[in-house]
Amino acid sequence: MMATIALSRPIAPHRSSSTISSLASAITLDNIPPSQPSQCPAAVPNKHIPVCPPGPIPQEEPTTPPPSPGKEEQQQQQSLLFPPNNYTRIELGRLSVYKISPAQVAAALDYRARQPLADPSRVFPWLHGLHPANQIQQAFFIARKRALRKTPSCLRGIAVVKADGDLNVARLKGAIAPHEFLQLGGAAAEFLEVDPKEGFSVRNFQIQAAKSAMTSDIIVYGDDDATVRKLGWDIAAAQQRWRDKHEAQRQHLPKYNTFICVTPFAEFEEKHPEIVSVNSDGQITGNVLDFFHQERREMYEMTRASEISHNVWLGPTPDPGSEDEQAFDVLIECSDLGRFNPGALRAISEGADIESGKHFYVDFPSSGSILAPTWSHAEADGILETCKWIWHLAHGTHPSVSSRGSTAKDSAGDGDIVPMLESPDCTLSLQLRPRRILIHCADGYTESSMLGIAYYSFSTGKPVPEAWLDLHTTKGRNFFAYPSDVALLTSLTPRLLQESPARPDGESLSDITALARNEPSWFGGFDGSFPSRILDYMYLGNLGHANNPDLLRALGIGQILSVGETAMWRDGELEEWGVENTCVVKGVQDNGIDPLTDEFGRCLEFIDRGRRNGTATLVHCRVGVSRSATICIAEVMRSLGMSFPRAYCFVRARRLNVIIQPHLRFAYELLKWEELLHRSRSGGGGAGFKRELEWGEIAREVALMNRPYAR
Repeated sequence: MMATIALSRPIAPHRSSSTISSLASAITLDNIPPSQPSQCPAAVPNKHIPVCPPGPIPQEEPTTPPPSPGKEEQQQQQSLLFPPNNYTRIELGRLSVYKISPAQVAAALDYRARQPLADPSRVFPWLHGLHPANQIQQAFFIARKRALRKTPSCLRGIAVVKADGDLNVARLKGAIAPHEFLQLGGAAAEFLEVDPKEGFSVRNFQIQAAKSAMTSDIIVYGDDDATVRKLGWDIAAAQQRWRDKHEAQRQHLPKYNTFICVTPFAEFEEKHPEIVSVNSDGQITGNVLDFFHQERREMYEMTRASEISHNVWLGPTPDPGSEDEQAFDVLIECSDLGRFNPGALRAISEGADIESGKHFYVDFPSSGSILAPTWSHAEADGILETCKWIWHLAHGTHPSVSSRGSTAKDSAGDGDIVPMLESPDCTLSLQLRPRRILIHCADGYTESSMLGIAYYSFSTGKPVPEAWLDLHTTKGRNFFAYPSDVALLTSLTPRLLQESPARPDGESLSDITALARNEPSWFGGFDGSFPSRILDYMYLGNLGHANNPDLLRALGIGQILSVGETAMWRDGELEEWGVENTCVVKGVQDNGIDPLTDEFGRCLEFIDRGRRNGTATLVHCRVGVSRSATICIAEVMRSLGMSFPRAYCFVRARRLNVIIQPHLRFAYELLKWEELLHRSRSGGGGAGFKRELEWGEIAREVALMNRPYAR
């Protein structure tokens, strides 16, 4: 058996603007703050939330000043709940609550979903959270503009609250629990102080449901009459204290009211199922968009198993007992706990083909788990042996070994296989049933990437760089690999090619070595991660991807859209690329202040220009998760006609291991963009427009989705 050790390959970093010495050409110049590093943060295993630098503290007034006094009151959002003249009023001292029926709840929510959102400039930076004790947040956002601390009086939403707080059953659309916004148990109920007291963040999604409740009429529902009424009075008292606090500070605040619905939940299920998110049995109805399920649906559509080589598929781990699982004879799971076990594949191949319906399960190490330069002979051999046995199982062949220990061609006439039989006097030649093999992992693209690339190189006889690229472009697979995988697989390339059944007979070792060393120009600074393919004509990436034009060309990307950052190239590269194939959005930091909506039209037209010309566009910022992700979401909304929540999940799933993080203002602008898109499609009118979800519920769901990955 060949036991050549694979030597480690240096892992070259991306070329960044701070490490290139002769840069006379640049797509744009000097809007990167010198205090910020230009290199993108390295990926970590599985999904992670990257850090998005906000840029320097603004030295001047915000780019979108607050409206003139008096305009907010004139543009207050409309609601069927205000004034509450059509609802039965119950009084207790200076407090009041109103009774509401399920039909009225449904009508109010429907009406609210059709009303225009307040302009972003009227609600930010208040929605970011401006606690008076948080000097960092205060200084960054408001500087000398004390008026920006005020609660916007233009808002009037609807907050739905389930009295018992159990949202796992009988949940209405957008319903929250009392503890999410209300301080109970003391002498008097009051709204929670949710603004962060310390630190700086433009991504306080977790406080938006509470802040929305403070500026909303609140509907309390539940099957227990006493619990609903008690909570209703507590909320009415909290609203009164909130209003008194503002009046003491001479701030105008609209009067928000509390409504109670004590009708059994069964009536909502029977007559208004469109606003029932979870039924009485705890089952998700599908009538209301659920972020977790929508993201998983998009993940499934993106990573569904596809054939990358004869009888070999790459995809996500199928559910036990499902039709997807039953479709395969051998399932190889790649995971952090996996181990090399080519002997198991050999045993399957050598076993009598009696039980044609039997399924075999084998494990394999995860991508990124074999680190340079510590890999061993056994690990290198394990990868090669695994690839060989996958190939034999997929083709229904078995190696033939003579009594002298030499290896003969198998029945299919393919390449040399290592001797396996220990008996000196026997020769084995079998033709078996070809097996359908699935290489899989939990998400379908992370842990299985290293084995998928290795096998594709082995089965096609293509060097690793070419195999890496073809697996993405020709086979259409989206996958995520690590720098250590680049080093490992590059070192294994000579062996993969030498022992590949697809290479021509008689090819010399020197020819193979020369082929392996002839790497394409884009591969020298490659870290294993391609930019993310969002649509066939639009990729989302970071500054490192933008700084590798050879990689972009190899992927079929002919345009670059730089959002707030500068892609720095060597002399002559910009001219070769074509200045007309670049577009730059200047002066937009990830700071929660700079707006982006005004740039949507120019950016999306540039992306569409590329589509019409038959090329793809890379959209990038620094990290590829906020500014550029916002542009990509806007394009998905425009081109696919998706709502903001659905487009968010669509792009989030396709960004693979990096979680997109448009900050609060960008997310709000995208929700407003949904409204503007409908208006343009309907000829300027708003008839027929209806949001799927409101701001508070969207932000709440984003916060819950991000919680497992927060560090």
